[in-house]
Amino acid sequence: MRTLLTLLQDGKFHSGQALGAALGVSRSAVWKQLQHLRTDLGLPVHSVRGRGYRLESALSVLNAEALTADGVVWPIFLHEQTDSTNAEALRLLDAGVSAPFLVLAEQQLQGRGRRGRTWVSPYGQNLYFSLAWRIDGGARHLDGLSLVVGLAVLRALQSVGLNKSGLKWPNDVLVGGRKIGGILLELVGDPADVCHVVMGVGINVNMRLDNLGIDQPWTSLANELGAVVNRNSLVAALSVELQKILLRHRQEGFAGLRSEWESVHLWQNRRVSLSTAQRDVTGDVLGVDNCGALRLLVEGVEQVFSGGEISLRLRDDS
Repeated sequence: MRTLLTLLQDGKFHSGQALGAALGVSRSAVWKQLQHLRTDLGLPVHSVRGRGYRLESALSVLNAEALTADGVVWPIFLHEQTDSTNAEALRLLDAGVSAPFLVLAEQQLQGRGRRGRTWVSPYGQNLYFSLAWRIDGGARHLDGLSLVVGLAVLRALQSVGLNKSGLKWPNDVLVGGRKIGGILLELVGDPADVCHVVMGVGINVNMRLDNLGIDQPWTSLANELGAVVNRNSLVAALSVELQKILLRHRQEGFAGLRSEWESVHLWQNRRVSLSTAQRDVTGDVLGVDNCGALRLLVEGVEQVFSGGEISLRLRDDS
């Protein structure tokens, strides 16, 4: 199936005979595989007599061997489909697999974001990326970690040509007010001693804007750049950036990265409304502290917010 997708990923017509020859199967076997693409993976396949078959739009199929050749140093677990890459990474940790390792998927069936929100995850269009990482030496090594991952995502996007994105505390990546990516960290073990964190990253790469079911403004790399983006290149770039920034975070803590993060925070000095389970407040964003907590000026007094179920929105009058 993966070989067939690799042949069809250019979005051009391929004859059944040529596909069969490349796959070493009959034309009827090719047809059965094409039906699987349609029914099980939700990929529209067009057929025209005399021309053959093509995908409705071009894809970029993930390739573990190519990723390793491009500099991804961690073991890679690549799935056609999984419930969520974070959930799969947690299962692997529970089974005793040593971190670090990387879980990727072509499709998530139960993709999730922060606060239990659904993360729309169509086959082969976006990046579903979870890095399992070991944390030694106590909770201080967790300070600001989700913000640090955001910096790595931003740099990776820049490496593939997107230079106008920024970050929104604590874990959103935005372009022109529209969401292009998000981060979800999940922790297992004892934060005071040895624990593991799964850093989940979702990036809208080649998803078409007619994709329904997303309840907030969003965009994709393909929409912003006007072309299909090679997802292998993006995975490799993100992996390299994470390697570098996680090393800095281990050596310097978040304090050493704080000013860099604030420089790309889109809501810096903006007026916002913040909601927690206990209360709602309105204030001006001063930045973040050395632990990555949000600093707000509320009625002339600085207050600090971190963790938990926090919702942050721009005020209309900001």
